[in-house]
Amino acid sequence: MSEELTGNCLVAQSGGPTAVINASVAGVVSEALNHENIEEIYGGLNGIQGILKEELIDLAAESQQNIRGLRHTPASCLGTCRFNLKRDEDFERVLEVFQAHDIRYFFYIGGNDSQDTANKISKLAKQKDHELSVIGIPKTVDNDLILTDHCPGYGSVVKQICTTVSEMALDHESMGQHDLVSILEVMGRNAGWIAAGASLAKGKENPDLPPHLIYLPEVPFSMEQYLEDVKRVLSKNRYCLVVVGEGLVDADGNYIAAASSSTDAFGHEQLGGCGAYLQRLVEEHLGGIKARSAKLGVGQRVAAHCSSQVDNDEAFMAGVAAVNAAINGETDKMVTLLRGDSEPYVCETGLAPLDEVANGVKMLPEEWINEDRVSMNYQFFKYASPLIRGEVQVPYEHGLPMYVQLSKNRVPKVLGEHKFA
Repeated sequence: MSEELTGNCLVAQSGGPTAVINASVAGVVSEALNHENIEEIYGGLNGIQGILKEELIDLAAESQQNIRGLRHTPASCLGTCRFNLKRDEDFERVLEVFQAHDIRYFFYIGGNDSQDTANKISKLAKQKDHELSVIGIPKTVDNDLILTDHCPGYGSVVKQICTTVSEMALDHESMGQHDLVSILEVMGRNAGWIAAGASLAKGKENPDLPPHLIYLPEVPFSMEQYLEDVKRVLSKNRYCLVVVGEGLVDADGNYIAAASSSTDAFGHEQLGGCGAYLQRLVEEHLGGIKARSAKLGVGQRVAAHCSSQVDNDEAFMAGVAAVNAAINGETDKMVTLLRGDSEPYVCETGLAPLDEVANGVKMLPEEWINEDRVSMNYQFFKYASPLIRGEVQVPYEHGLPMYVQLSKNRVPKVLGEHKFA
């Protein structure tokens, strides 16, 4: 691809939002403004679904105050989607929109499925001789993208969960009489990165602090062992605080709890209910023990007021790196985060091929799980603890955080309406 590629750029977001996903948009816009061969800076509303509808906004027309404000604003400022491009006419339509608006740089912020979509769009552009640089920007609280040390969004969700665990522990310490079990259900479909992250609430030198038990999707669940674990903890503590990942499976690999029989657009089963299931087991099998469960849901991924500065900085850095990679002639790559070997913690960006990243899943290393299978060892603490450091300064007014909403100046449509299946 020519390094002198001139035209417009388009950035879009996909999948579940995070507390720092907008920092990546801010990074893209801030860096794109520095390059003359990027003429216009567009945002696609609601990911690839909005692009199909030719719903684009002018990000260069946004005030600098708004762009800066994205650094502390959660959720997806451009809107998001869970839409899977399957039909040939959908892919053709995306390219028609790119050609109609002279899109030469495409930045897609998302997880596994989003990187697969970006890769397929790039391949079609090559077939149709439309010069296009496609760079993926990693995003997922699940932290399960391969070829990157970690993902923007992960550090902040762990910081929020650890804060919640610490606060719940104080509550339970004041109420428990060796008769209270509390279960906190957290996100994480097939990989236990988020649930494991709750272990940071212990600190590295306090193994007896909560969470007392962590149940991971990587470790097959046993009801009998769970009940024994709970009794063991209650014999020593006034309460037992459990953290469980939503993707918990049994010995046969079946999900312990699914929210419904439905699946999303990418074929992923809708999960939820592990916490309530573990609560029922205690109530049914351990007489005289009180049990309760809580599910943070989307609250764990949107808590910008409790987000990590390191995570925020790296999300912004990933957006900047994506633009620079494209300007330097790269395409079909995803920005990666590379951890330095030195202390203190340092991180820089790299690039990985989209076709290697797409649809891969990075599992939690088994050697980071202790022999008891319900706690994490120092290797995990060393990995995760730098990612939650620092506090994002969110401005407040009248006692509430002030978040930014883009003005969303629409780019005029030039194509006819697209017919969806």
